[in-house]
Amino acid sequence: MKIISKEKIFILILFLFSLLINQYYGNKGIFPLDSFSHFDTGYRILLGEHPFKDYWIVSGPIIDYLQAIIFYFFGVSWQTYVLHGSLINVLASIATFAVLKNLKLNIYYSFFYTLCFSVLAYPISGTPFVDLHSTFFSLLGIYSLILGIKKEEKKYWILLPIFFTFAFFSKQVPSSYIILSSIFVLLLYTLIKRKFFWIKYSLLSFILIIITLLIFGKIQSISLYSFLEQYIYYPQSIASQRFNNFNFTFNGVIGHFKFIYIAILPLFFVNLKKIFTEKNYLRNDYFYFFLILFLFTFSLILHQLLTKNQTYIFFLIPILFAFSDININFFKTKKIKIISTILILICLFATIKYHVRFNENRKFHELNYVDFKLSLEADIIDKKLSRLKWITPQYKNQAKEEINQILEIKSHLLSDNKVKMLMSNYSFFSAILNEKIISPSRWYTFDGTDFPTKENKYFRSYKNLLIKLIKTNNIQVIYTIYPVENTLLYIYFDKNCFIEKKITNILSSYEVLKDCEDFNY
Repeated sequence: MKIISKEKIFILILFLFSLLINQYYGNKGIFPLDSFSHFDTGYRILLGEHPFKDYWIVSGPIIDYLQAIIFYFFGVSWQTYVLHGSLINVLASIATFAVLKNLKLNIYYSFFYTLCFSVLAYPISGTPFVDLHSTFFSLLGIYSLILGIKKEEKKYWILLPIFFTFAFFSKQVPSSYIILSSIFVLLLYTLIKRKFFWIKYSLLSFILIIITLLIFGKIQSISLYSFLEQYIYYPQSIASQRFNNFNFTFNGVIGHFKFIYIAILPLFFVNLKKIFTEKNYLRNDYFYFFLILFLFTFSLILHQLLTKNQTYIFFLIPILFAFSDININFFKTKKIKIISTILILICLFATIKYHVRFNENRKFHELNYVDFKLSLEADIIDKKLSRLKWITPQYKNQAKEEINQILEIKSHLLSDNKVKMLMSNYSFFSAILNEKIISPSRWYTFDGTDFPTKENKYFRSYKNLLIKLIKTNNIQVIYTIYPVENTLLYIYFDKNCFIEKKITNILSSYEVLKDCEDFNY
């Protein structure tokens, strides 16, 4: 009873800690392009709009729908938006604790490593982010796979395709790498151990998921072709460029991830030794746990190297140290406690190091050179943004100026009763104005990764979507907010199709001339 009580107390602490730490850091500064990426789209789903049909999307449809559900039940606000990331942090943390406990790691060690995990997991972003969702749903799939092998209970094999589907529909990578590596492990597991029972449960689960998705797409009038084009074919054209541009450097591949390699080293050493010294170790469950984690780790490292985004995978450090700790206990030696203590101390050091860099200094959102004392309360803009400390890397010393510019834009949009389209990385105006404001894309990066530009073979498809949105919604005026400028609009349409007007320093309007030939298919 004492053990059960202690475990429940630890779970409660982990629940509260992982929730609150993400809520706190999710309110500390923003990077508009990433921080607001699912704010308006979550709200727009409540208004009856849908990805693939009403805006071009290359990743994250499941995140938009999850955000819409959270907005529906808890109201539309910045706090409920950050809550989305906090709940994923809670789910991943408690799942980590449960897995470590099931693998017989000391309960105090399990609690410690999970606490470190919750610090380095979602708080580096705070707000919903496609790479993080894809990674943590993949991690939950990995945990289901580990527990499925260990316990041989059908619920884990049913959950496996569900988590991987959520991961893939958060972002295609790194989930695809992890799914493929898991299939490889499952093939080995099935052929070597002659275990086939899991197939019927996972296959049935996968079939039901596919049927559900097809029915949902049919109900919402989302064409299968639009999904395939936007989510499968177009991203592949981007991925091929990244593979071609990959540049190996020692610091980029080795030095940058040194603590991850240090954390996995004991796990690698133990399993390598057992492969050569222990007969039939390839039939041991712990060999498959090692293989799963090893491939999961290097799938994430590969993803980071190819995308060249800010690093977010340091949460691997406590997980890998925890599994290393589990594995070193196979050696019956008096030095086990000393080795465990060393692992814990290194893990603690790395957690503090990356906590300061990514949570306190907000490096993930490019805020590491910002003076947070200059931040302002975002409820100046709107009450829905209450408790957000507004400061951005673009206006790191001029938060007041940026807010005043946004207030000017808000005032102008409120006064304009025309049907509007907005192209901006401040993706919150639809929600704070309680108005259906059309936007053809979730974000605007200008590098061809979020929607096709002229050089891409899917250029015409995106232009057709723009034309459809303008015509079916009877758009009367299109607005752009800097850094989005007229050059983006004129890639797709002749400038004579609009009457352009400068409204403020960063806001421009383009009155749509419907008789323009470019608006005809």
